[in-house]
Amino acid sequence: MNNTASVLVLVFLAITFIMSAHDKIFHWNDNMSWMKPHFEKTIIKNYVPQATGILLFFELIAGISSVVGVVELYINGGRMFGFYGCVFSCISLLMMLFGQRLAKEYDGARTIAIYFVPAILGVYWLS
Repeated sequence: MNNTASVLVLVFLAITFIMSAHDKIFHWNDNMSWMKPHFEKTIIKNYVPQATGILLFFELIAGISSVVGVVELYINGGRMFGFYGCVFSCISLLMMLFGQRLAKEYDGARTIAIYFVPAILGVYWLS
């Protein structure tokens, strides 16, 4: 398998999840102002900050593992970190999909599916 496609997917995922985590960390209150009303009619309405914190944790693992995965591929051809970067990306996206479906935000759910395709390809290529 050519590493170029894997590297490109890992860079895509690193940008996606590091920027998302950065936004949550440095603009937490703005995020909560948007998310609390978004989920007010769902079963997680009282747990939005906790759910966001869990998602943030998974996004950080996904983004950092993806960056380390690129380095690992170049240094020794290893695939472990990249594989886990893709797996944690998929888990993060599935959590977001679940939230969007709970909120009945079908356009948002559809958008998440677009991100899921490269993430799952990365899992396949790096496994």
